[in-house]
Amino acid sequence: MALQQYDAIVVGSGISGGWAAKELCERGLKTLLLDRGRNVEHVKDYTTAFTAPWEIPHRGMSPQSLLKKYPVSRRARVLYELNAQFFIDDKQCPYVEAKPFDWVRGYQVGGRSLTWGRQCYRWSDFDFTANQVDGSGIDWPIRYKDIAPWYDHVERFAGISGSMEGLPQLPDGQFLPPMDLNCVEQSVAARIKEHYKDERRMIIGRTANLTTPLGGRGNCQYRDKCELGCPFGAYFSTQSATLPAAMKTGNLTLRPFSIVRRLLYDKAAKRVSGVEILDAETKGTNEFKSKIVFLCASTLNSAWVLMNSATDVWPDGLGSSSGELGHNVLDHHTRAGANGQVDGFGDRYVYGRRPNNFYVPRFRNLFGDKRPYLRGFGYQGSASRQDWSRNIAELGVGAPLKEAITEPGQWTIGMSGFGETLPYHDNRVYLDKTKRDNWGLPVLAMDCAIRDNEKLMRQDMKNDAAEMLEAAGVKNVKATDFGYTFGSCIHEMGAARMGTDPKTSVLNANNQVWDAKNVFVTDGACMASSGCVNPSLTYMALTARAVEFAAQAMKRGDL
Repeated sequence: MALQQYDAIVVGSGISGGWAAKELCERGLKTLLLDRGRNVEHVKDYTTAFTAPWEIPHRGMSPQSLLKKYPVSRRARVLYELNAQFFIDDKQCPYVEAKPFDWVRGYQVGGRSLTWGRQCYRWSDFDFTANQVDGSGIDWPIRYKDIAPWYDHVERFAGISGSMEGLPQLPDGQFLPPMDLNCVEQSVAARIKEHYKDERRMIIGRTANLTTPLGGRGNCQYRDKCELGCPFGAYFSTQSATLPAAMKTGNLTLRPFSIVRRLLYDKAAKRVSGVEILDAETKGTNEFKSKIVFLCASTLNSAWVLMNSATDVWPDGLGSSSGELGHNVLDHHTRAGANGQVDGFGDRYVYGRRPNNFYVPRFRNLFGDKRPYLRGFGYQGSASRQDWSRNIAELGVGAPLKEAITEPGQWTIGMSGFGETLPYHDNRVYLDKTKRDNWGLPVLAMDCAIRDNEKLMRQDMKNDAAEMLEAAGVKNVKATDFGYTFGSCIHEMGAARMGTDPKTSVLNANNQVWDAKNVFVTDGACMASSGCVNPSLTYMALTARAVEFAAQAMKRGDL
């Protein structure tokens, strides 16, 4: 087998892997970026981004053939006719559900940075100290002050639009001008603020959509077609931002169709010497050597790689000496909230198609509030006018029907909670070697569920939402809970958590694997708790921080 030597290897090219490649290359390290899927070129391969509605074979609906090919993505309600190219063929990549689990994946260069929701919120010390304060899980080895400069760093490059709010539970950042709440949202927000004496606040979402041009990328065009790939580069993705920056240095080698089967562990040196890959097209194997490895394959795939590595030393894989590898899996539980109708704005409409929601920051179990459960939740939602689809063909024919559907319908508003899941040790994933995927590799088994704490929280998630809407004058308010399946928020975290003690964690404060200090895990696998805000911004900041540490350690000869 041909051996090739690099300073660094990055496994996975999604949000975390793209950042690792950029930061490593800009520090002069010759870097190999591996992805198990096909290459996706910016603009060129966004093949449906400019497809007109009348050009879509099934008008955007999903035919049965599509639903059969993508049963998991269908369950998680993220798939439709135009964006299917960015999701995996579920039949080729099976997994075992010991308990129900929606594992939504995108195996291509750029990963899920091409389809993510783009909501970007900083953690505060309420989040970094929560485990220590209430005794759940283990204490984080870092605090807000350790990561704050790196939040600054990634926000300036990625381009995060948002409003300055001065909320201690949701720190402000380096923001581009915010998008606007629409007229109904502004009215509801003002009434909520007044009614709750500013203890609850509805703000515009903080999103990785540019509101002004940045770094050669164009600003958002308000098309709301982000999940098809943005030809304007207006939202942050590997393709639009980090990959071009890494390529510009001349230090990057990109290799798609490369499934990392295992990390190559050197017993004598007690370090990893490189990776073994399986070519996804030919199924042939190859090895690549490096001084350091950044494992950013996405939370559960990073855990899989560790579990499948160095099994002759540790039967449960590299990083398993603590007994925590694969455990403490997290997600955000969602789909509980409220909705209703708004009167009095019949002559008003929205500007464009804003690709962003409003946000209600966490207010439970803070500032003296005590609930019968731990942690809290925030809300995301929007107000809009119903469109033509509100009309049922059987209720009208001919000219009256056509005239009715040219007019916008009733204003409605709704919000859904995003709740924190506690780090339960027995929420776990593990290798099931009795079942194999399309490449003959063992698959993951999922054994995760929410518990009484989250179920109690869900009561507040729906009741508080209904209470706020009613206080704001919304009519016909309905509290809702549509049920939740673990993983369906697509915010899976944990499985290789950070900590201060190698006996209770997989990674140290610098994201290094305790068992092999030249391996860094900086995607969602590293998380010791979930918070209640979208996690991707924290992955970016942790990745940039870990690269700086690794680069300095290499200069000192420590790695």
